[in-house]
Amino acid sequence: MKEIDKIAFIYLKNGKILSTLSKGKDTYYIPGGKREGNETDEETLIRECKEELTIDIKKDSIKYYGTFEAQAHGKAEGIIVRMTCYMADFDGELKPDSEIEEMVWLDYSSLDVKISPVDHLIFKDLFDKGLIN
Repeated sequence: MKEIDKIAFIYLKNGKILSTLSKGKDTYYIPGGKREGNETDEETLIRECKEELTIDIKKDSIKYYGTFEAQAHGKAEGIIVRMTCYMADFDGELKPDSEIEEMVWLDYSSLDVKISPVDHLIFKDLFDKGLIN
């Protein structure tokens, strides 16, 4: 079984979660991405948030939220994405950078918007815990 290892940034505000649309894509994703080389989870989170959202994650505020696995969106059957999620405080102002076309705030009723299978699991978990509306 092939697994795609990704790190995600869970950022909640007013009962909604921050989600992003990459340029040329039609599906929203929770911000984050794949590890480069021997990066730790923290290093990946910090780099991806800087690249996608122009923010500086405060390293000492990073908290593990959970790990979720699902069929990888747009990949061959049996390729699994493993998403390790973290919450954290940051400095700077959220704004889309480089590969990000749009930032949106989604809640549980947004499941009809195109999001990846693993994000569905994360939304459900956040909703069940009362963290999103």
